[in-house]
Amino acid sequence: MRICGIDPGLRSTGWGIVRFQGSRMTWIADGMIQPPPDAPMSERLAYIKSHLVDVIKTYDPDRGAIEEIFVAKSAASALKLGMARGVAIVTMAEAGLSVDEISARRVKQNITGSGRADKTQVSDMISRLLNITPSGVDAADALAVAISASHETAMTFPQTGHGGKAANTQADGLSRAISAALARQGGRS
Repeated sequence: MRICGIDPGLRSTGWGIVRFQGSRMTWIADGMIQPPPDAPMSERLAYIKSHLVDVIKTYDPDRGAIEEIFVAKSAASALKLGMARGVAIVTMAEAGLSVDEISARRVKQNITGSGRADKTQVSDMISRLLNITPSGVDAADALAVAISASHETAMTFPQTGHGGKAANTQADGLSRAISAALARQGGRS
């Protein structure tokens, strides 16, 4: 199964594709969609949509995942983030993908073991888990969303439905990978 994770933003929308086979996860691709900052809002949103359509066509994911909206610094910031998020959700839905929504806190908890981890900690853990250097922090966040979506499905449907034994193996595999990465990190301190 391939999951396309999205970290929405008007300045930079991160995306990442991860393939899951049992307890094994493999990086496929990642990147950031960065509309021209001086373009009108409608053009920036159209830019995000057209580039996300290209990502989906190129990498053919089976599912999508996106961060849930959070309380932003201001109502205007929340509204702008909501527009970028809405474009991403609609684009994935139009491509026939089901879309999982996961809170940023839950993503951080699943990836680093702490719901309060910062972007650098998430990016470092993604580098360790996938043995890659993400294109940037927004791409790392998107990869974290994809991994977290896989983990959430495995935890929600551990014995039946969406994965059965494979889902259990997947959740256990992620837990082992995170534990190993944290142990390596502790050894470097």
